[in-house]
Amino acid sequence: MDSSNAPTKKGRSYVKWTDAMDKAMLDVFVEYFNKGDRAQNGWKPHVYTAAVKKVMEKCPVELTKDNVIARSKTFDKHYVIVNNMLSQSGFGWDDDKNMISVEDDVWNNYAKANKDAASYRYKVIKYWDMISTLYNRDRATGEGARTANESAAEMAEEIANTIATNKDANSSTKDDEDRPKKRYRSDDSIATMLGDKLDNFTAVFKADAPEPPPKPASPEEIWALLGGIPELEDDQLLAIYDVLVADDRKFKSLLALPERMKKKWILKQIST
Repeated sequence: MDSSNAPTKKGRSYVKWTDAMDKAMLDVFVEYFNKGDRAQNGWKPHVYTAAVKKVMEKCPVELTKDNVIARSKTFDKHYVIVNNMLSQSGFGWDDDKNMISVEDDVWNNYAKANKDAASYRYKVIKYWDMISTLYNRDRATGEGARTANESAAEMAEEIANTIATNKDANSSTKDDEDRPKKRYRSDDSIATMLGDKLDNFTAVFKADAPEPPPKPASPEEIWALLGGIPELEDDQLLAIYDVLVADDRKFKSLLALPERMKKKWILKQIST
């Protein structure tokens, strides 16, 4: 597939990505990933710059950092959706076809409750092994990676050392009346530096804050799933509906079951 550049409505260049371009970009990300050279919520700016350079060296295409960032966000979306599917019973990954493998009945039920996954039934996603490593938020970022607590501890120590150094400097020049302006400028510089360090200290903890829990299934999603299960009376439907609305874990359990077992499971739930 050839790549092409065309202006978008906003005036920015649209890039049609090829497999070779994807591979070149991901190779750069893997290189920096192994160095632990990654920001908490994405890649550092120089990594995107290196990716632009590598892709343009490998492929005849004009590229900007914004193009690489947008493509990286696409892979992040692929990872979130596909990884969620692979965590469900009945889903697997076909390394030969580069797509998910799943039985039709399992897929149909999942797609009803997960509209954002509808286009992924036969979507080809190459380099899944690289994508699943790079975009898995739970993995460490290489040997140089540090936890937020470790980074915070280092910052705290650095702040303490800066304060101590400043006190020593002030003590040694306390009686020097000839250079008040220089002493003031030094204090002002220290205050600015401490402010920057405290900002970084706060940012570490904000970046390390846990992601919000998965959004529970909506009443509409639950009702859509129940509507596909035959031979349930209205009272039975209402009873199991109440159960699933109150317990999202049970909804996911029902979703993972084969079609032939769903009704039996429901009857068991509402009879206890």
